[in-house]
Formats: sequence, C-alpha cells, structure tokens
Amino acid sequence: MVDTKREIERKYEASAGGELPDLTGVSGVSGVVDKGVAELDATYYDTADQRLAAASLTLRRRTGGDDAGWHLKLPVAEGVRDEIHAPLSDAVPRYLSGLVRSRVREAELVPVVRLRSARDIRHLVDASGALLAEVSVDRVRAERLSGGVGTAEWTEIEVELADDGDPAFLDKVEKKLRKAGLNRSSSASKLARALDETGAKRKKKATESTPVPAAESAGDHVLAYVRAQRDAIVELDPAVRRDVYDSVHSMRVATRRMRSTFRSYGKVLDRTVTDPIGDELKWLAGELGVDRDQEVLTERLTASLDELPRTLLAGPVRTRLRTWSHARSGGSRRRLIAVLDGKRYLDLLATLDAVVADPPLLKAASADPSKTLAKAVRKDFKKVSDLIAEALDQPPGEDRSLTMHEARKKAKRTRYAAEAATPALGKPAAGLVKSMKSLQSLLGDHQDSVMAREALRDLATQAHAAGESAFTYGVLYGREEQRAAADEAELPDAWEAIEGQGAV
Repeated sequence: MVDTKREIERKYEASAGGELPDLTGVSGVSGVVDKGVAELDATYYDTADQRLAAASLTLRRRTGGDDAGWHLKLPVAEGVRDEIHAPLSDAVPRYLSGLVRSRVREAELVPVVRLRSARDIRHLVDASGALLAEVSVDRVRAERLSGGVGTAEWTEIEVELADDGDPAFLDKVEKKLRKAGLNRSSSASKLARALDETGAKRKKKATESTPVPAAESAGDHVLAYVRAQRDAIVELDPAVRRDVYDSVHSMRVATRRMRSTFRSYGKVLDRTVTDPIGDELKWLAGELGVDRDQEVLTERLTASLDELPRTLLAGPVRTRLRTWSHARSGGSRRRLIAVLDGKRYLDLLATLDAVVADPPLLKAASADPSKTLAKAVRKDFKKVSDLIAEALDQPPGEDRSLTMHEARKKAKRTRYAAEAATPALGKPAAGLVKSMKSLQSLLGDHQDSVMAREALRDLATQAHAAGESAFTYGVLYGREEQRAAADEAELPDAWEAIEGQGAV
C-alpha cells in the first residue's frame, strides 16, 4: 500500500555533542516527551549522473524506526515536501520508479549513498498531550556507494511539524534554537550534504532546471519561455501520475504554450525543426485531454441542473447525464500512465531537452528583442482583430460561433506570445496578456455554450428514444442560448476596450 503525507521540517547545524536546548519555554509547548533513540539505515538511489538530486528529489530504502520502507520525497516549497511511502521490498517499487521517470528516463537507478543515523527523538506536546512537532538529534554517518568515495559524519537537529500543524509554530521553535546558538543547515537534505562531502562535483544535465543568464537578445527571451514550459512538463509529470488536482490541465497548458511559441516566433526558431516537435506536443495535449473536456462539459451541465427549480426537472435527468458522460469518456488513469511510460512521450522529453540545449536559432534571434518580439506579437494580435471584426459583421448563428472560436484560439496564442515578450517589452505586453486572458474567457464561455447545446440535443434525443421527457433538456438549451447571446452582446464593448493594445 502506498500513502502520501505532507512533510514540513527544518534542519539545524549541531555540534558533535548534539545537545538539544530546553524547549519547554516555546510558546504552546506544555511538555517534551523523550521517545528514545531509533537506529535508521537508509540507502539512497539515483542515476549515475544524479538526476534526482539535481531536481531535489530523494528516493530511499530505509529500515529502522516506525516507517521502514521506500520513501520518495518531492519538493513543494522551501522546507516542504510530499513524502510518498511504499512497503519495504528489495527492488524500487514500480509506482515510485514511475513518479521519477520524467527525470530518470531510460537510465538505471542505482544505490549512491548509505546513511546510518542514530536518531534521538523528542515530541513537543501541548496541554492536551497532542503532538505539535517532532524534534530529533541525528548523528549521521554517510558512506558513498557510487560516483565518489569516502565517508562523512555530522550531527544535525531536525524539527518536523505534526500533521496539519500550523507552520508558524516552527518559527517559535527556531527562535528558541537560535538563542541557543543553532543555525539553519546549509544543506537542503541529508542526502545533499552526503553527496557534497563524499563525491566529486557532478556535471549538469540538460534535464536540470539551471539558472539562466539575463536575456539580451530576442532568442534569449524566446528560449527562456520555451525552457520554462519544458521544465513545467517535466516537473508536473509526477503530479499527473498521482492525479493531483489541476495537474493534467497545467501540463496541457504547458504543451500549448510551447507549441504556440514555436509558431509565433518562427522568425526566431527554425520551424522546420520546431513544427514536428509541435505536432508531438499536440499529440500529448490530446492524450492529456481525452477525458478533461468531457469532465468540464459535464460539470457545466450539472451546475446548470443545480440552478433549476424542481418544478422544471422532468424525468431521470441526472441519471441520464451520468450515463451519457460515462459513455463518452474515452480514457482512464491506466491509459494516461501508459502514455507517460511510453517511448513516444520519453522521446518527446529528450527532443525538448535537445532543442533547449542546442536551439535552432535563426538570424532574427540575435536582433533587438524590443523590435523582433513586438513584431511577432503585433502579427498575432492582427489575426485576433481580423477575426473579431469578421464575427461582429456576421449574424448570430453557426458561422459566427465558428469565427468566435477561431478568435479564441488566436487570442490564446497572442497571450502566450505576449507572455514570452513581457520581460523585454514591459507593461504594454503585460497589459496585453491580461486583456487577451479576459477576451479568451469571454470567447471560451461562448464556445462552452456551443458545446453544451450540442450535448443537450444529444441527451434530449436519447431521452425521447427511451420514452422519457425531453422538457428539461429544452429548458437548459434555452438558458445556454441566452448565455451565448449575452456573450455576443458583450463582445463589441469588450473588444473596443482592447483594440488599441496591439501597438506593443
């Protein structure tokens, strides 16, 4: 069985003696309970070139203590990690190896460091005896197993917040520790310290998120944006596999941003190279969205049903909606994981690394960003402008809806192009990003209404064929027509407020 917990902790340097100051004076602490000493033996796994360590991920097999087993720690924020625990076994559990696949790729996970620790544990408790935090003095001995030689020893103090505790409590403990002369550890983790003290300096890989020099040329700015999307895809992979809220949508957006950037900045990056990559990004976005669009549509229809008075509900409408939605779902968690484990996806990640490491720059890449990027943004904005003008000239109906949908897609591309250009162009580009996002929302709601009405026609047909009343579907259809009409009525004023922003 695999379980996950949010770990919030801080580490402090300690002398060899490792004396823990009296913590009974910490606000809220009524007692310090001695829990004894645990002997821990952990072997840490990584690739030969330490790809997990480079991303601040740790994977270990540990015995001793009350949580023996495999642990994968994924960074969330400074001092905050998600710890995923799997039962003890000889080999790396398949689930955990999947969660690090976007970093590891085809490389082998091998033992790199063994840490043996004597952990002297104290529990800080409140007046009711409830745990506030666990404080431990860890006497550590590190032994390098691969990629280096030697051993290292040190003592550190670790303070881990109790589950669902207030992080502000750690500030109170830290104040007491600092008064006793203790400072935060300079290493993010025991593994990081062990690697630093027992091995040679490693070389950085293309998969790492490395500091980027200040952008000077148009190419620098475009590549910084592309690199950010590559990093987002790789970093979101474990969250998508874990089905973390909004992770699928966020990864899908990253693929769209990168693909859009390739198209908008075709004068900067050679499209004979980037177009095939764009095709693969489109494929990945499609796989990520197999069920996403259906879920969004079902949520919209369900919300509309919830708003209806009971007197307007005729027949088994909710049951029919659930059945219809399930029948139209084309994917599953298992299918998505298979895609992320597949060769095509891993090849795409390798290609993205390559395009970041050795970009196909064209002549315009070295040009002044204020001119080159602005020109590309204006070109995209012109396409939006032309489509909005066309939509406003058309009567309500299918043609107008199609034109508005195309305008929405171009507004999204303009937004992403302006995002990439904002560091160079400043406030005008930032303002355009905000305006395009607002326009995208308006046009998106209109398109959602179009899709909802198509779904309601389908549902009404099925209900009628089954001898059920189609009345409620007609009511909902009428409401969706009103929403679409309201969006269309709002469009002229919304566009008038935006129209002058194309001159970035």
